[in-house]
Amino acid sequence: MRHGNKVNHLGRTHSHRKAMLSNMASSLILHKRIETTLAKAKELKKFVEPLLTRAKEDTTHNRRIAFGYLNDKESVKELFGTVSDKIADRPGGYTRIIKLGNRLGDAAEVALMELVDFNDALLLANADKPVKTRRSRRGGKKEGGSETPAAEAAPAAPKADFPIVAEDEAPEAPKAESDESQEDAKSE
Repeated sequence: MRHGNKVNHLGRTHSHRKAMLSNMASSLILHKRIETTLAKAKELKKFVEPLLTRAKEDTTHNRRIAFGYLNDKESVKELFGTVSDKIADRPGGYTRIIKLGNRLGDAAEVALMELVDFNDALLLANADKPVKTRRSRRGGKKEGGSETPAAEAAPAAPKADFPIVAEDEAPEAPKAESDESQEDAKSE
C-alpha cells in the first residue's frame, strides 16, 4: 500500500528520476515551455517551483543550491538572469500546465508546461481586456439617499402628450400639413 507516499516515482529508479527532472527543469528554464506527459509535468512542477522561488534572491548560496539541482551552468545563468527578473513580483505559481490530449502511439496524456510570465500571446491578450469590476447582487445604499426602495424600483409611467380616445372618436389630422410634406418630398 502507498499510504502517505506523495511522490510519483514515474516507474524509474531514484537516480534516473532525479536526472530526468533535472534535465526537464533545465529545458523549461532555457526554452520557457516544454511538451511532456501530464504525470511528468506535475512532478516537474514540484521540482522547479522551489528553484524559481530561490532565484528571486540572487546570492551565492542560492546559485549553488540551484546548480546542485540543475547541473547545468547555462540554465543557472538564465534562471538568475532573465527568469528571476520576470518573476520578481509574483508570489508563487510560476508555471502553468495545459492539457493537450492523448498521444497517438501509447495514448498517454500529453501536456504543455510553460513559465507563466513568458507567454507573450496570453500577456498581450490580458493587457487588452478591460479590468473587470466585481458587481454585487446585494443592494447597497444609493447616492440619492431616498428611503423608499419600492419607489426607486418601480419606474414611473410615461405621461401621454395627448389623451387616449376610442377609434371612432379620434380626430383626423389636418390635410394641409400632409400635402405640404408630400410636395417637399417630390421636389427633393
